[in-house]
Amino acid sequence: METTERVMFKEHLEEMRRQIRAGIETAFVDQSIVSDAMYQPQLVMNNPAEHTKVISVLQRELAGCTSFTFSVAFITDSGIEGLLGVLRDLEKRGVKGRILTTDYLYFTEPKALAKLAQLSNLEIRMYRTHGNSKGFHTKGYIFDEAGTYKIIVGSANLTQSALSINQEWNTKVVAMADGAYAASVMAAYNALWDDPATETYEQFKASYTEQYEDKSQKLKELQQMMKQHKGKSYADMIDEAAEHVAQLTTMTPNPSVGLLPNKMQTNFINRIEELVADGHQKALLISATGTGKTYAAAFAVQQRRPRRMLFLVHREQIAMQALKSFRNVIGKGKTMGLVSGTHHDYDADFVFSTVQTMSRPDNYQLIRPDEFDIIVIDEVHRAGAESYRRIMEYFTPKFWLGMTASPERTDGFNIYELFDYNIAYEIRLQQALEEDLLCPFHYFGISDFKVEDSVTDAREFSRLVDTARVDHVMKQANYFGYSGNRVKGLIFCSRKEEAQKLSQLFNEKGWRTLALSGDDKQEIRLDAVRRLCDDTIPEEERLDYIITVDIFNEGVDIPDINQVIMLRPTESVIIFVQQLGRGLRKAPGKEYVVIIDFIGNYTNNFMIPVALSGDRSYNKDTVRHYVADGTRLLPGCSTIHFDEITQKRIYESLDKARFDSIKFLMENYEALKNKLGHIPSIRDFEDYGAIDIMLIVNNNTFRSYYEFLRSRDADYKIRLTPDAALLLELVQAKLMEGKRPHELVLLKHLLIHETNALAANGANALATSGVASKTAGEINSIWQSTVQELKANYNIAITANARETMINMLRGQFFTGTGGARYKNAVMITDLGDDVVGSDLFHKACEDENFVRLLKESIEYGLYRYVTRYKADVHGRPFKLYAKYTYEDVCRLLDWGENVVAQNIGGYKYNDRTKTFPIFINYHKEEGIADTIQYEDRFINRRRLIGLSKNGRTENSKDVKTLLNAPQLGVTIELFVRKNKDDQGSKEFYYLGPMKPTGERESITMAAAKKSAVEIFYDLQIPVREDIYDYITG
Repeated sequence: METTERVMFKEHLEEMRRQIRAGIETAFVDQSIVSDAMYQPQLVMNNPAEHTKVISVLQRELAGCTSFTFSVAFITDSGIEGLLGVLRDLEKRGVKGRILTTDYLYFTEPKALAKLAQLSNLEIRMYRTHGNSKGFHTKGYIFDEAGTYKIIVGSANLTQSALSINQEWNTKVVAMADGAYAASVMAAYNALWDDPATETYEQFKASYTEQYEDKSQKLKELQQMMKQHKGKSYADMIDEAAEHVAQLTTMTPNPSVGLLPNKMQTNFINRIEELVADGHQKALLISATGTGKTYAAAFAVQQRRPRRMLFLVHREQIAMQALKSFRNVIGKGKTMGLVSGTHHDYDADFVFSTVQTMSRPDNYQLIRPDEFDIIVIDEVHRAGAESYRRIMEYFTPKFWLGMTASPERTDGFNIYELFDYNIAYEIRLQQALEEDLLCPFHYFGISDFKVEDSVTDAREFSRLVDTARVDHVMKQANYFGYSGNRVKGLIFCSRKEEAQKLSQLFNEKGWRTLALSGDDKQEIRLDAVRRLCDDTIPEEERLDYIITVDIFNEGVDIPDINQVIMLRPTESVIIFVQQLGRGLRKAPGKEYVVIIDFIGNYTNNFMIPVALSGDRSYNKDTVRHYVADGTRLLPGCSTIHFDEITQKRIYESLDKARFDSIKFLMENYEALKNKLGHIPSIRDFEDYGAIDIMLIVNNNTFRSYYEFLRSRDADYKIRLTPDAALLLELVQAKLMEGKRPHELVLLKHLLIHETNALAANGANALATSGVASKTAGEINSIWQSTVQELKANYNIAITANARETMINMLRGQFFTGTGGARYKNAVMITDLGDDVVGSDLFHKACEDENFVRLLKESIEYGLYRYVTRYKADVHGRPFKLYAKYTYEDVCRLLDWGENVVAQNIGGYKYNDRTKTFPIFINYHKEEGIADTIQYEDRFINRRRLIGLSKNGRTENSKDVKTLLNAPQLGVTIELFVRKNKDDQGSKEFYYLGPMKPTGERESITMAAAKKSAVEIFYDLQIPVREDIYDYITG
């Protein structure tokens, strides 16, 4: 007799076969046939518009496989860097892989193979062509998942560009091991793997490395010879083109050609010209670290042609770099000099000065206030300091230009106001990556070292400098590596004494490091940077790493940095981006920068994905998505990988984070207000990338943006009557989130009618006219216009149940419990049977034009959110897949007429009128929860779920029979799941779509409670998206 496990495995295989057949039909026969997208043959390509990359597909398939097999013609160091994190995870799990490559054209890099060879679970072989004409050009990636193969074959090699940005076409198919396609692919692979021309890594390593280096040297010699040739050969033209491209991206001066501004700089220059033409005298450039702010300023100055210019910085080293950059752009037509503690070139046309020196009265009074036509202030976010203020109060140039990568401040000083709210140009990290202004980065979030079963605590010095932790850091740094011939790294830590001790320990173990702090003189810092970056100095003088706390956070340019190690907790998004940015500058020979972040069990770990994503809405689902699938969402060749432990820590940190605290809301509100120079509108939060406005509205202290402004901003002068404020609160707290358009569209037409009547009759006439004075046509137009717009613009037909729910919502009758008590008087409409009109309360509120404006703004924003975030995408259902909904939302969207309090739902609830049966699952139960409700609902896979009935139920219980016979009864079962209740402030569940019972069930007895229950097996209509599934079940 077969075991249960054997039977289930057979059923699983049969289900796979069914899914594959259906997927093939959809892909090759009729695209309207419904099937699981995971089993459909797919085109895998790099498409920025759809956030798809070949490398993100490889990362995900590797993460889920039981073994893998690659056959790739070309493998480069930059190509495999973004896969090193997931490959290390597979090694820890014992998942084995085989990689076959070739010596064809000597393109594959020995450095890349050496990195891969570090992994004990990998076997690497090379097919040797030995220079014959028979090439090797395969690109195949095969992932085995317990007998099911996912096979990707196409054009993409393991190179950085092919995996992320090139136009590459690859076909992914799912095949059973017994199928002819999988069998033929594996037979072809094994034939090459066992071919006499194929060598193991140990066999080919030495000889291939020598041949590769020999070919590389000969290629360099050939290029040099062709450059010296008098004729204009094809190779010459290629070389010149490549050299010109390098100049555009790295800003290397070439006297014969001259520098040209990049896209960001061109847009900035044009905007400066517009501002000057409009009579403005101040402007801000907000530009991500590494995008070329100094060069942008130089090009703008070149365009303006000032007689004299002053460039202000906070360190002499930065002044020297800025002078050099201006010299590269301006040339020798202007004299340039330094003013600092050691230089006094006051008479130069273009003066580059430290703020510390120029802010002294005995220095700036040597110069007339109007002497400089343009004054540029670098790192202008510091301008709240007294030294900066003295300079700005004394000088009167024709134009002030402030530059910064991070204008946000925590001391209340408003940089935007200082520059008259004129933002000449703003480009943050994400856009800079999209426009290829920065070097790609490969970010690895890995677990910090445990000392005596305790994760390293940033406050415990002994743990920070433990020798075992030092070994752990060195091991990870060596594994993930760097771009180029040698490491040129920065290490950020928490305190000066830690930097000094770590430097000592690293040096004792073979690294060459130096700790620097603000206490070190300028000469020492410059010499350290020279030793780190200059490849011409003797080997024994070189440095591998500079260790610091914060002196390289901003300002100083070290383009050669190819590895950044973070050994401190992330306490600030701004500082994280500053330190990340130290490695993002482009440099010759630098293809990427490695960022290694050692993550402990810190409260603010959620700031890491917030910083990497560039998203400042603080929407928790957006942040979670970035943790799970960041590589796909990042522009260009950059990648993100968090190991399993750090993912868990970030999720826990995110669950505990309170983004609706008043302190947090006020800080972010003030930041946006400072940027705009006025009180933000509701839409401003969205348009300017600020926090999600619903974080304010969902705070129970406010419940509306109006109440937040009224109680927290003294500049806000609008005051509504208590009745009008309650009506607005109902709209903003319950409808503006945009989870459905019904009530919003009805309010829109109601408001149009009211304002038209006010305009025609005047407020007094409207207040006394009453319903009876309206004609039938006028009355009908409100409801009919609503129905027509919902059908025409949203493809929504209004049923009788929907109408009842809409009416109840706008009369405050939908709510129960505390909501019912709060909104019982929030009556906005009067129901006339087939028609509706505004209530007397609504008429009265509309006499206030401020109420009308605020209501209109709320309606428009709610409809915008529906279209962009919540528009239903599951056929026939009112929900958006993977959006999140509360119990109350579900009752409303299913048109139950009134809300059901959570206690009365108890895991699921059937509504006979609508024949809908939503099931709500807390996937991970709270510790100590009563056994009677600690149900073990569980996913078998992404498509199948086992759900438990309520306790005390049998197969003959009414609710169980309804669930088991739902398809025959015409009942729709909807699945809503949340990971746990730990997410502070959230009462929402992910919508995972409709599901049907398979017919399989099992009666059980709850262990401790000794009560009966029934396990019911369901198939989801749509398999759960992989990142959501991993998050919920992980």
